[in-house]
Amino acid sequence: MNISVIGTGYLGATHAACMAELGFDVIGVDVDPEKIDSLSRGELPFHEPGLPELIRKHVDSGRLRFTTDMSEVGAWGDVHFIAVGTPQVKGGTGADLTYVDAATTSLVRSITKSGALIVGKSTVPVGTAARLYDLVQQQKNPGVELSLAWNPEFLREGFAVEDTLRPDRLVVGTRTEADEAKLREVYAEALGRDTPWVSTDFETAELVKVAANAFLATKISFINAFAEVTETVGGDISTLADAIGFDDRIGRKFLNAGVGFGGGCLPKDIRALQTRVAELGLDHSMKFLDEIDQINLRRRKKAVARAFELLDQDVVGKKIAVLGITFKPLSDDVRDAPGLDVAARLFNAGADVQVYDPEGNKNAAKRYPRLGYVDSLTEAVKDAELVVLTTEWNEFKALTPADLQDLVAAKRFVDARNVLPAAEWEAAGWTFAQLGRKFNG
Repeated sequence: MNISVIGTGYLGATHAACMAELGFDVIGVDVDPEKIDSLSRGELPFHEPGLPELIRKHVDSGRLRFTTDMSEVGAWGDVHFIAVGTPQVKGGTGADLTYVDAATTSLVRSITKSGALIVGKSTVPVGTAARLYDLVQQQKNPGVELSLAWNPEFLREGFAVEDTLRPDRLVVGTRTEADEAKLREVYAEALGRDTPWVSTDFETAELVKVAANAFLATKISFINAFAEVTETVGGDISTLADAIGFDDRIGRKFLNAGVGFGGGCLPKDIRALQTRVAELGLDHSMKFLDEIDQINLRRRKKAVARAFELLDQDVVGKKIAVLGITFKPLSDDVRDAPGLDVAARLFNAGADVQVYDPEGNKNAAKRYPRLGYVDSLTEAVKDAELVVLTTEWNEFKALTPADLQDLVAAKRFVDARNVLPAAEWEAAGWTFAQLGRKFNG
């Protein structure tokens, strides 16, 4: 089968390259000529390990190419994946479906090959697939048979290639057995490895992705809510997480207390879900997610408060090194990133903030140019009166007190990700604070 991928951002570029790796001929389509030119050279506008090499491999092999011309895929493609973004709507909390609607409409009008299947991968509010199915039937060219399915993505930034080629499950929402059979053919290699296959309706397929993200956000905020308690009464939040994580009904993953979650998915998806259920008259069904969101935002404030405590409530003019500005390691994504928020709050309070992130400085500087961005950890911590770790890159997790003690102006450290051994740093004479531990100054 010939495959097209509409939208060549993070999701689309990854999916296109991986479909080529699976042996299909693939065309990636985007409205941005500069992006298409870059991808055709194997260059990415974002950081994702292994993806540039995979794109170059299949551009060179001839299996993968990119274009701005939608008409190129209309008479050629058998399966067309919609992989455009659904950002949070400006001035609101719902999902902006402008790009999904535009991509679907443009694609449908270009298709002249009967029997083609359009497959949505974008994260959308429940009810979108059914609406787009009707749009496809209304807008398709005369005599052309088209159908639509929904196949949500479950990519983790930093592991997107692995997650696409070797997924932990495949979910498809279809209305006909023929559409399901076509998707089984697309994913035959994964199914040959006994990857779980969930065949369902449109609504369930749409809800699976947001349900997964809502659950993960809840789990993170659950342990952070208990961190608020241990910060007050004493106790060790990491030990508490270990203890309850031994219960296989709970598990230890995503029970890492700290500065909270961010990025382009979890925050916007839980807000969009609340908005959508409110539209359905089910305001109370997801009301708990509002508190999840608030707990998460409070952790950023707590990290800033810890910095103030270590500097005796006076940060004005103090040099503070912030280590990590992306929302997670192995990514350059700074959307709704806790570290960037913490750095901006400290800067706005009058601190001299020096930021170092292995991949995120460039993107962060576009969003918040007034911060100081440096190219190495050494530059960031040189003469710093406080070091704040906000993203758990391996480079930072491997730090020892001896690595920094001759560089900093004062031995003060806020580990806002709880990844360093507090006892070791305190024994070396550091004033060391973590989130989830009571701080006694």
